[in-house]
Amino acid sequence: MAPPFGLVPFPPVAPEVHLAPVLRACCIQQAPEPPPSPDSSPFNSTRTAIVGVCPRSSSACASSASSCVFSASPSVPALRPSSLEMAPPAAESASPIGIANLPNQRHKIVAKRGAGFTIMVAGESGLGKTTFINTLFSTTIKNYADHKKRHQKQVDKTVEIEITKAELEEKFFKVRLTVIDTPGFGDYVNNRDSWMPIIEFLDDQHESYMLQEQQPRRQDKIDLRVHACLYFIRPTGHTLKPLDIEVMKRLCSRVNLIPVIAKADTLSPADLAKFKQRIISVIEAQNIKIYQPPIEEDDEAAAQHARSLMAAMPFAVIGSEKDVKTGDGRIVKGRQYSWGVAEVENEDHCDFKKLRSILIRTHMLDLIHTTEELHYEAYRAQQMETRKFGEARPRKLDNPKFKEEEEALRKRFTEQVKIEEQRFRQWEQKLIAERDRLNKDLEQTHAQIKQLETELESMQGSAVRSHGRR
Repeated sequence: MAPPFGLVPFPPVAPEVHLAPVLRACCIQQAPEPPPSPDSSPFNSTRTAIVGVCPRSSSACASSASSCVFSASPSVPALRPSSLEMAPPAAESASPIGIANLPNQRHKIVAKRGAGFTIMVAGESGLGKTTFINTLFSTTIKNYADHKKRHQKQVDKTVEIEITKAELEEKFFKVRLTVIDTPGFGDYVNNRDSWMPIIEFLDDQHESYMLQEQQPRRQDKIDLRVHACLYFIRPTGHTLKPLDIEVMKRLCSRVNLIPVIAKADTLSPADLAKFKQRIISVIEAQNIKIYQPPIEEDDEAAAQHARSLMAAMPFAVIGSEKDVKTGDGRIVKGRQYSWGVAEVENEDHCDFKKLRSILIRTHMLDLIHTTEELHYEAYRAQQMETRKFGEARPRKLDNPKFKEEEEALRKRFTEQVKIEEQRFRQWEQKLIAERDRLNKDLEQTHAQIKQLETELESMQGSAVRSHGRR
């Protein structure tokens, strides 16, 4: 089964928490492909073959990918990379200056460097985020979590940030893909401020890139700025929950937000259309800014395509990595039901193809540029206006629940201090009372001693006088 848009499968990359991703490079060749027909599916229009996994390090493999050739099977020949196809240079008679060759030069630079794309998936657990990512890129990007252990987590456990990195290749063009997941979001009894770790992560990436730009050497900058955030909505059929509204309001000013209705096959077409309309009404009422594809007025086809994408938001998707057979004998990605097959690639069933188009095929570059020119520049301008040069950004607590715990501890400490002070006062009063009692006893003892001394003196005087008489 050939993958969509020719992305080459490779071994899964183990996820890891926060800023400690692991890279794996694959040396992959592609079998020749027949010219696709206009009606052919991407699954049938591209044939790819895994040639092998390079045993060397990522850097060594990336630097000499053309020299790494492994045979996947005897039936799949190993192909050598060929030169990238570019537009022919303009003839000197037509362009004596050579300005028209600039696109070809730019093409060579971009093809050599590749591209980096960072996507974040947010939403409650069990909505098919991992399945969607693997279906989108037609390979196992993320491993599935063990949901049996979800209920063993502590109630006050915080939201984590999980980063998975991979390198995809299609027609000898490489894309460094970074997938950011937020396990634990919305899974707890008290979800107050559960979005703050996500917000802090987005701000931290802008802050890290801004600091790297201020360094003398900026050749090896690490860029984890999120280019698109897919927020998965549970298909309740009613409307957005307060948690969804609050999170989307805070995300829309920091990242290109794209709302996605998960598991669209659980709703009927009529219910799905009503659910979409309710979501759009809430988004407009709450002034939530979602990503809008640019409309190119000079290209009517592109403008019409952009309008169709905007009309389909929020995208209703179906995720499935399994191949199923339809009633007419076709093998497609989808889900098998008693009444038939829900196809992933069928636009009558879901908006998967539209979402893939806006993420990869038609608007990936615009997502990257919007992140750079809109969200990052807004953050940079705000930071430069509100703080001095070189001053560290005032950080908030990674988990606002710590603030509540701090207040509770401070209150408990204050109460404990009051109790100890009261106990100390009582003890002090007892000591003072005991001191007064002892002083009183001492005074009485002194008085008795003086009385006895007086009596002794009188007795001695009487004895002296009686002795003198004798």
